[in-house]
Amino acid sequence: MAITNAYLAGVLETVKKRNAGEPEFIQAVTEVLESLQPVVERRPDLVEAGVIDRLVEPERQIIFRVPWVDDNGKVQVNRGFRVQYNSAIGPYKGGLRLHPSVYIGIIKFLGFEQVFKNSLTTLPMGGGKGGSDFDPKGKSDGEVMRFCQSFMTELCKHIGPDCDVPAGDIGTGAREIGYMFGQYKRIRNEFTGVLTGKGLTYGGSLARTEATGYGLCYFTDEMLKANGESFKNKTVVISGSGNVAIYATQKATELGAKVVALSDSNGYIFDKNGIDLACVKQLKEVERKRIKEYVTTHADAEYHEGCKGIWSIPCDIALPCATQNEIDKESAELLVKNNCIAVAEGANMPSTPEAIEVYLNNGILYGPAKAANAGGVATSGLEMSQNSERLSWTFEEVDGKLHDIMKSIFKSCDEAAKEYGMEGNYMAGANIAGFLKVAEAMKAQGCV
Repeated sequence: MAITNAYLAGVLETVKKRNAGEPEFIQAVTEVLESLQPVVERRPDLVEAGVIDRLVEPERQIIFRVPWVDDNGKVQVNRGFRVQYNSAIGPYKGGLRLHPSVYIGIIKFLGFEQVFKNSLTTLPMGGGKGGSDFDPKGKSDGEVMRFCQSFMTELCKHIGPDCDVPAGDIGTGAREIGYMFGQYKRIRNEFTGVLTGKGLTYGGSLARTEATGYGLCYFTDEMLKANGESFKNKTVVISGSGNVAIYATQKATELGAKVVALSDSNGYIFDKNGIDLACVKQLKEVERKRIKEYVTTHADAEYHEGCKGIWSIPCDIALPCATQNEIDKESAELLVKNNCIAVAEGANMPSTPEAIEVYLNNGILYGPAKAANAGGVATSGLEMSQNSERLSWTFEEVDGKLHDIMKSIFKSCDEAAKEYGMEGNYMAGANIAGFLKVAEAMKAQGCV
């Protein structure tokens, strides 16, 4: 979809000039602006208020040095980031990504997406994101702890339970969150809900670990049911083998599907009998090994080097849960060729614009990340509520609230798409529904 509206075209041109060399951020902004064309034509008041001009610029970008000492006594230096993108509907909320690919453009794209995602949950959370180019892989617990403590020593100046509440993301799991929380508490002398994804012994929420993967399947199930389909007896391919992929596998299986493939950054496994989830959990969550080890105990399974080939496996439903832009046009065309009926995103922006065009042009049901993977941040919001009340809800209570939120998110996307003449285009629906709530709040608060 090309941008034909002159005003939005001008906004995008400004974004490209200001953010040259940040293709992920430009890609995310372009997708949203394309979807907002019918909104701009119907709501000139939002244009006059400069809402979109402000929305494409983060409220605050923080970059800082993170020095730490490795096990050999050598000083290492990484770069830390926190982008506090938009606080119109609540305190900044979004994860911390620890990965060598992290730079300011990645963090801005993630923060921009987070604004809409958090809006869709209906919970009072603004959008933010952060992280570092530190790689936890191959590091000892001591090295990870020293990095996290140094990282939080600076970050603690900019966050708080009523200001900015970070969470986990790629590379930031329970271990990292624990070290960061301990350092924040040590420096600030406060026991507050400043981070989510915490351990259950110190304020974490039941079902948070499962939330993104479960939520992805709850959203996908609603999307399928609205179109006369279901998970029952369907073959599913899931990329990734981390937290999101593992619990998406579990829930898809519970809903009657057979998951036949998972991957990591080195390659993918295919098990025609269905993935043995207990084995994957042992490998990835306990032993921290590569996915290729799966085939050493499963004679019928295959391991293939490289990740892209996973999308050549015939499937009814594809759930990309690894990283951004992992499905390109060629991979999307393979999904079409193999009669895939639905793609829903567990990772952030895993489909290229060309891939999305293939989905939409060929009638594949498409659940965009900002809607489909919002279950994680939704449950983080529920963790914040429990921390504020000094309460702990049961797994069933949290899971029930999560299920209701994901059903509500699908309904919002569906209704917005229909209202603006794009029925069945859940990407446009998600962008519009998420935008309107934030836009109305920004307009009401004046030029801030």
